[in-house]
Amino acid sequence: TGSDDVSVVVAAVSAKKSPLHGGAPRPVLDMLDAVGQPEHAEAWIAAELAAGRRIMGLGHRVYRARDPRAAVLEAAAAQLDPDLGRLRLAAAVEHEAVRQLTLRHPDRPLRANVEFATAVLLEALSWPRPAFTAAFTAGRVVGWLAHVREQRALGRLIRPRARYVGPGVV
Repeated sequence: TGSDDVSVVVAAVSAKKSPLHGGAPRPVLDMLDAVGQPEHAEAWIAAELAAGRRIMGLGHRVYRARDPRAAVLEAAAAQLDPDLGRLRLAAAVEHEAVRQLTLRHPDRPLRANVEFATAVLLEALSWPRPAFTAAFTAGRVVGWLAHVREQRALGRLIRPRARYVGPGVV
């Protein structure tokens, strides 16, 4: 839109704060708090799904299989002591959530996403929860600025290369 770099980054950071994206790792840990122990995962997940609530940290609009970014973070977590943080609990919750979601929605794979893996890894590394969004966002700033530079070089707005085919907007 022709805005300066600082305004672009501030706008992007503001959008990242939402609980459905950059802020999503915190609700993942709230979920682990609620589950408490690996043996409680099955009943807790079943109750959440029966109540029509989402299982935080699972599913992605683009990735229809497991989020490849989650796999990278999981590999980093695997190098840590498995008793650090709640790595075992997180693995049990993810396994049970995937199992139950697959039974409910066999045609719609919902797997762990980057927010799930980020939450587990940052907690294991003793990061404070209020700092999660900043950590999640920091690595993206360079990419955002690269997009700005690319758009300026083209001299026009870059539009997504997708065509909307859903219901009409009111």
